[in-house]
Amino acid sequence: MLLETIYEYKHLFVPGAQTELRMQRNTTSRVSLRNGEIVTNERTDQRGVSARVRKNGLYGFASAPQASKEAINAVLEQASNNALFLDRNVKDKGELISIPPLQTADRLTITNIMPDSPMNSYVELVRIFDDYIVKNCPQITSRTVIATSDNIEKVISVSQGTDGHVIIPRSHIYIIMTAVTDDGAPVELFKAIGGYGVLTETFARPEEFFPEIDQLYARLLDKRQGVAPQAGRKKVILGGLMSGMLAHEAVGHTVEADLVLGGSVGATNLNKQVASELVSMVDYAHTAFGKPCPLPVYLDDEGTVAQDQLLIKDGILVGFMNNRATAARFDMEPQGNARAFSFSDEPLIRMRNTAVLPGESNLEEMISSIDDGYYLLDSSNGQADTTGEFMFGVTMGYEIKNGKLGKALFDTTISGVAFEMLKTVDMISSDFVWSSAGFCGKKQMIPVSMGGPYLRCEVMIGGN
Repeated sequence: MLLETIYEYKHLFVPGAQTELRMQRNTTSRVSLRNGEIVTNERTDQRGVSARVRKNGLYGFASAPQASKEAINAVLEQASNNALFLDRNVKDKGELISIPPLQTADRLTITNIMPDSPMNSYVELVRIFDDYIVKNCPQITSRTVIATSDNIEKVISVSQGTDGHVIIPRSHIYIIMTAVTDDGAPVELFKAIGGYGVLTETFARPEEFFPEIDQLYARLLDKRQGVAPQAGRKKVILGGLMSGMLAHEAVGHTVEADLVLGGSVGATNLNKQVASELVSMVDYAHTAFGKPCPLPVYLDDEGTVAQDQLLIKDGILVGFMNNRATAARFDMEPQGNARAFSFSDEPLIRMRNTAVLPGESNLEEMISSIDDGYYLLDSSNGQADTTGEFMFGVTMGYEIKNGKLGKALFDTTISGVAFEMLKTVDMISSDFVWSSAGFCGKKQMIPVSMGGPYLRCEVMIGGN
């Protein structure tokens, strides 16, 4: 665990400048088993210190791959010099936005987490899951089981705002199964299980997760007998994993304030209707629906105590995700969205736990309401641009014929424009699903979580 020594260096902060000093450690562990053979067994440990200084609207940044007294002194001096250099030499600084001071709360400490698990625990765990798959999934042709964890620990000291020492640990088991169709074509499904916490804590009872393997295998067998969907604009039900992907990729990025300033579709739609009045969307900080979020963020890297950010309310776009500077520009309150992945990264505006809120319908009545459409459960990947135009891969889904589920689907894609597609939403389930195994790759990687209910809507779907 990192020492909290950086709190002692505030006397070196530049007077009158916004200063952030951050000590950080990132650890990752990963063991991969492919068809019973270990192919990956690795652990990384990266730590260092960084400082950022804002002077007359310009930021100076510096970092060092050590956490020593000398490194702390050096990055504070270099970041200050960089800010002063930019202040002297940048002629067109643009409009200078004054950033209101943050209220200072008591020092925040969220470190009641066990140390990371030993590597032999990862090996033992992948073998437990692999043995279960071998015994209970006889028709697969290949299998991969991966045990992985990523832990981010930060000690943050700021000139304005709240100091803190926080740890965010995640651990997951990834399962990949492959089978072949009657024609010899391979079909594959992927499942990530786990979430917040260290590996031995999250998977203390592996047998509790075996039903998820059973479900994955059953769906893979369905997919072996699958069909291609009919291409075109179709009425569909998006599963919670798909609606979470939509919330993050197609909507979330367009309402990150730095991308709004860059001309995203969010820039011209604030306080306008962008979705059906059934749709509301929130970027949660650490608690949702009375329970901890999969990726709880209590304090960001600017010293802002994290709070929920309401994005869409009853179909109206009502807010952006901000850092302190963009919040001042848009006359909004910063809610703790400034996060950096590594000690050597500057904080960017990032999502945390972004979700479409659940509604009142149940899945059975949603399926029975569709005569000809599709039930789309899971996605392999997704991408969207700042106009909100998106394309997602679909790895698992079913036909809906006359209000009943039909054959499974082979891999396909869906596409659309988020703010147009969301206006077609006419039913939202009360069921809700989180997905917490992902990273967002906006300039730098960062752990994120996303979630949502089942949505009945219209999208373009690909065929043969």
